[in-house]
Amino acid sequence: MKPERKANSSSLIGYAGLVLGIIIMGYVLSTFDLGKAYGKIVSIGFAALLILLPYLLLHLLETVAWRRLFSRAVGRIDFLRLFRIQLVAETVSMTLPAGVAVGEPLRPWLCRRFMGIPLPDGFASVTVRKLMLGAAQGLYTIIGAVVGFEILQGYGNLGIALLVIGAVITIVFLTILLMTVNGNAAASLHRFLVKVPFRKLRKWLLDREEGFAETDRILKGIKSEGLFSLVPVMVMYVAAWMMFSVESYLILQLLGVDLTFRQVIAFDTAMLMLRSIVFFIPSGFGIQEIGYKALLTANGVSAADLGAFLLLRRAKEIIWYAIGYVMMFLDGIRLDDARGAQGDAA
Repeated sequence: MKPERKANSSSLIGYAGLVLGIIIMGYVLSTFDLGKAYGKIVSIGFAALLILLPYLLLHLLETVAWRRLFSRAVGRIDFLRLFRIQLVAETVSMTLPAGVAVGEPLRPWLCRRFMGIPLPDGFASVTVRKLMLGAAQGLYTIIGAVVGFEILQGYGNLGIALLVIGAVITIVFLTILLMTVNGNAAASLHRFLVKVPFRKLRKWLLDREEGFAETDRILKGIKSEGLFSLVPVMVMYVAAWMMFSVESYLILQLLGVDLTFRQVIAFDTAMLMLRSIVFFIPSGFGIQEIGYKALLTANGVSAADLGAFLLLRRAKEIIWYAIGYVMMFLDGIRLDDARGAQGDAA
């Protein structure tokens, strides 16, 4: 399949997922008295602004962690600039159809454009970042399943299911990470890709052979610096995942809902895993709403509180995504640049 066709297929799946998600979300919200939900939100007052803080802390943690994954040869990494890149790339990943396929290649492209970081160094950091983020989600899932095991077991052995899923995800991503920093992952991928029966694609890959080899060299450099140095990074990524539970707990507390953090982390762990499964739906539109409705209603949360909770979570996302797009505009980054990064950055 040609790259353009593959990109178009991904976009079509993304658009279909977006439409499906909006339909589901609209249906779920239609089951609530939105007037009462809005009244609950208004009653919080300016304290509602606190809801923006966990997501800010999430991005700060991810930026600190990502910064530590660059080769020392790159030199000093400007934290504020990297934070802006983190926020812009995540905004693209979470809002565009098939956004992850655009947002991830955008990271090294922006690192080169705004900080002069060579593409191989950017690719290496993003590769390790993605693998560690996946392993961290597995660890976070295990933590949530252990903390809320009794609660989750009441939903058809969900506790055991999440423990198994979390363990599998952690093992798979850590294994791939070790293979990546020990072997010739990029070069092996390159050798495999050049065998595809498309002349233009083969030429395109051969022209970039040196870049693949350089990426491998940088990835091996991570091992030479000591894999133990990645432990603090993993802790930061797990803490970043934890911010979703902190956010949910904060919103429920502001609404006066009497749920413990143990209950919240159990539910949020299940919701994050569900969002990961339906990755083709941007921001988990609709799926998140229907999942929270099932779990929170079963635990006595009123319709008004539930409606306010769902609206506040989405309002938080809209605000942060708006900030991300404002940063894109101020930095002169266009959506065409984001889509073009897939080809240009490689």
